[in-house]
Amino acid sequence: MARGMLDTAERMALLPGDVPRDAVIVTRNLHREYVMGTEVVRALNGVDITIRRNEFVAIMGPSGSGKSTLMNMIGCLDTPSEGEYWLNGHRVSELDDDDLARIRNKEIGFVFQTFNLLPRASALANVELPLVYAGVGGRERRERAETVLKQVGLGERMHHRPNELSGGQRQRVAVARALVNKPSILLADEPTGNLDSATSVEIMDLFETLHREGQTIILVTHEPDIAEHAKRQIILRDGKVASDGLTAEIHA
Repeated sequence: MARGMLDTAERMALLPGDVPRDAVIVTRNLHREYVMGTEVVRALNGVDITIRRNEFVAIMGPSGSGKSTLMNMIGCLDTPSEGEYWLNGHRVSELDDDDLARIRNKEIGFVFQTFNLLPRASALANVELPLVYAGVGGRERRERAETVLKQVGLGERMHHRPNELSGGQRQRVAVARALVNKPSILLADEPTGNLDSATSVEIMDLFETLHREGQTIILVTHEPDIAEHAKRQIILRDGKVASDGLTAEIHA
């Protein structure tokens, strides 16, 4: 059996000794380099972070800081050039592409700036889609999709198509779709980037509610007012962690 496929207790036992047992994200000396012609771009240059279960963390930084690369690493969309990464006890930095895809689909719920909904499908069908890929039966798919749509406040709109929904409602569908597989982490990339300020506050209020209900959330944003909704902020500069602290202390 591949190390990444062990049961939860066995996986957690493989974490470094100094890591809390409730850690869901652990990186050690994480590097990512890209060759661009004759130039080597060092997008990440030794990133060490630990994120524990039920934390709400914002990852920030200016353009070129490495925050998008780190998001891709955390989301198992890219692999490090050097260093180690554990996701919910899976040492994903050494998994092959097939195992990486399985871990990604099981452990991570993605929320994107552009919603990425199927335009001709209802909200319910959009939310069911990850369960179709996971091989879940029709009745269970529908029940689970209905439950998360109600959780995000769309119980009365689940049969509407995206063009019949507001921008905020479409993002709520996207959040429901991200939650339907009961992921270890919700990874949100600029989730309010296409929304007006009032709707952005509504979506961030939703994230705060999900966090209170026990969901681990990692938010990637360049907007300080959006990051303030998180309980902790990690700021990157030049591919390194420049600061890492509680939001309340940053603004004290």
